[in-house]
Amino acid sequence: MTEAQKESTITCPTCRHEKTETMPTDSCLFYYECEGCKTLLRPKAGDCCVFCSYGTVPCPPIQLAQQSGSEPGAGCCTE
Repeated sequence: MTEAQKESTITCPTCRHEKTETMPTDSCLFYYECEGCKTLLRPKAGDCCVFCSYGTVPCPPIQLAQQSGSEPGAGCCTE
C-alpha cells in the first residue's frame, strides 16, 4: 500500500480561485474560506471535508480506503 498524498488543490466553486493546501492527518477541515472571494466553503452532502468536495485529492483516510479497496467509512472526521 502506498502512502496518502498530503496536498490537494482546492478550487472555489464560486470564483474558481485555486490554492494548494496541506491536508491535516489528525483533524477534519470542515470550513475553508476562499482567498479569492471570501466564500466560506463547506463539504457537499455525503462528503466528510472540503478536500473531498473541492480538492484535487480526497483526504488521507479516504485515499487509504480507496487504495485498500475497503469502504471509506466516515473519512477524516472519525477516529
